[in-house]
Amino acid sequence: MTSQNSWWQEAVFYQIYPRSFADGNGDGIGDIEGIIRSLDYLQWLGVEAIWLSPHYPSPQVDCGYDISDYYGVAPEYGSLDDFKRLLREMKRRNMRLILDLVLNHTSDQHPWFRESRSSRNNPRRDWYIWQEGRDGEPPNDWCSTFGGSAWTYDAMTGMYYYHFFFKEQPDLNWRNPEVKAAMFDVVRYWLDIGVDGFRLDAVGTIFEHPDLPPHGKPYGIDDLYVMLRKAQTQEEQLRVRLLFDELVRYQVDMPEVHDLMRQLRAVVDEYPSKVLVGESEEIAFYGNGKDELHLVFNFPLMRTRQITPQWVLQNQRERLAQLPSGAWPCNTLGNHDSSRLRSAFGDGVHDEGLVRVLAALVLTLKGTPFLYNGEEIGMTDYLFTDVARFRDPLALRAYDLEKRLLGTPPADAAFHAATYGRDKCRTPMQWRNAPNAGFCPKDVEPWLPVNPNYQEGINVAEQEHERDSLLHFYHDLLQVRRLSPALRHGEYQPLSDETKDYLLFLRLAPEQTCLVGLNFSPCSQDINLPPGLSTVRLLFSSRHNQPKEIYQRLKLAPFEVWIGEVNDLSNLL
Repeated sequence: MTSQNSWWQEAVFYQIYPRSFADGNGDGIGDIEGIIRSLDYLQWLGVEAIWLSPHYPSPQVDCGYDISDYYGVAPEYGSLDDFKRLLREMKRRNMRLILDLVLNHTSDQHPWFRESRSSRNNPRRDWYIWQEGRDGEPPNDWCSTFGGSAWTYDAMTGMYYYHFFFKEQPDLNWRNPEVKAAMFDVVRYWLDIGVDGFRLDAVGTIFEHPDLPPHGKPYGIDDLYVMLRKAQTQEEQLRVRLLFDELVRYQVDMPEVHDLMRQLRAVVDEYPSKVLVGESEEIAFYGNGKDELHLVFNFPLMRTRQITPQWVLQNQRERLAQLPSGAWPCNTLGNHDSSRLRSAFGDGVHDEGLVRVLAALVLTLKGTPFLYNGEEIGMTDYLFTDVARFRDPLALRAYDLEKRLLGTPPADAAFHAATYGRDKCRTPMQWRNAPNAGFCPKDVEPWLPVNPNYQEGINVAEQEHERDSLLHFYHDLLQVRRLSPALRHGEYQPLSDETKDYLLFLRLAPEQTCLVGLNFSPCSQDINLPPGLSTVRLLFSSRHNQPKEIYQRLKLAPFEVWIGEVNDLSNLL
C-alpha cells in the first residue's frame, strides 16, 4: 500500500450505540446532543471515524433495527437539524461518520408496509414477500432466526408475510425494482447530507431462495437454543452453529446479493471517498476487491473463548490469503451484539493485562480497526436479572424458553436470559463516579440499568486522571498508530511461530517498518530477534522505562505491548 490509501483504510472507527452513549437532555436516553458534547473526548482519544448505530425513528421492538422512517431522526435522539449539527462539528474536527443501514427489512409500522398489507391490490403489495398458506399452515418450514416461523399470518388480506427476524420486521422484496430504487434514494439522501458511508446490517439476509424450498430439518430455532445451553465445549458450540447454518441455508447468502452489492457500490461511487462496511465475515462480499463492499469484518478472529497467539496466527494466515487483490481487512473484538471485550476474553485473573494486549492486537494488525464505545475504559457485561428491565426481545425470548423447555427456576432463568441476550453489552456509558455513572441525572431512571462497577474506577473521569489507566493506554496507542505509517497501512509479516506465548510480527510500509511484540502470557518472554533486525528503536511500550534501542534481544514483561521502529531491514528481506 502507498500513501494514496483511502481514509477508511487508515482510520480508527468507534461504534456509538446512541441510546446508551451520552444523554444530553437528562431523560435517561442517549441522544445526538450528548454525542456532540462528547466529540472533544473522542478526538482526544484518537478516534477518526464514528459508526453510529441506528438513529432513525423506530418503535424500538429490536432496539432501533426496526426502522419506520429512513429519512428521519428518532425524536428521542433529536432532530434532523441536530444531526446536521453533529456532522458539522465532526467535520470541524476532521472526523468521519458512517450510518447503520438496514436493507433487509423495515418496521411493520413503516408506511410502505402499512400500504402493502392494506390490500392485495395495493401498488406497494409486492414491496414485501407475501405468500398463500398451505392447508392452514405457513408456506414452508422456514424459521425466523429470532424464534418461531419466518411467516406471520396477516388477517387483513388472508396471506402470510416473510420475516427473517422478528414479525415486526417484515423483509423487503428486493426482486422488485421499485424497492431497489426507493432504497437507493435513501442512500443518496444521506450521502447528499454529508455522511461518509454505511455499515450494512445483516447484508447476507437480503435475498431468499425464490422457490421457497423447505429445509426439511427435524429441529428448529428453539431446539438449537436448548442444544446451545447444553453445549459444554467450544466444539459443541460450533456444531450448533453449523446446524443453524443448515437450517437457514435457503434464507441467506443467495447469489443475487452480490449483484445488488455491485449496484449499491456503483451508487456510492457516485460520491467521492465513501465507504461500505458489511456486517458479514464472508470474503465474497469484497467481490473482486474493488466492485462490492470496501470492508468486511474479520469476525472469525473473535469467535473463540480465548484469543491466543496460535489463534491469531492461524486467523491471519487464512484470512489474508483469501482476500482478493486490492481488498483491505477489517478487525474488531466487540460490538453491540457480542459480549464486551473484557468479559468475552478475560480470564478473571489477568483481565487488565489481557485487554491491553487484545486492544493492541486490533490496533496493530493489518486492517481497519473498529472499537466499541466503552471498550477503552474496560466496561464489562452487566448481567442484571430484573426481567422487567430487559429491553432486548432476545433476552425475553430466552427467559421464556428457559422456563418452558428447560424447566429452569425463574431466578436462574433470568440469569441465563441475561447471558444470552444483548442488554448486557448495551448498558449506558460510564462517564464518572456519580449516580447513574454520570450518564443521566440521579433522579432519572436510565433506559437500561447502569453497571455498578463504575464505582470501581471503570469510568472516564477517574481514568482521565490516572496516567496508568486503560483509557490512557488506548489514547497513547492510538497516537502511536496515527503517527506510524507502517501501522496504518503496512503489510503484515509474522516472525513468531505457533509454539510461543507471544506474537512477534512486522508491519512493512515504504516509509517505515514497525516491529510489534505482544506477550499473551503472565510470564516474561526473552526473545532473540532475527539477525536482520540490527537496530530497533522503541516507539511504545506498556512497561515504563524501557530502553530506547534494542539490539538482537527483546525481553517482554508479562502481558507487555511493545512496538518499535526497525532502522535497517536490509539483511532480513
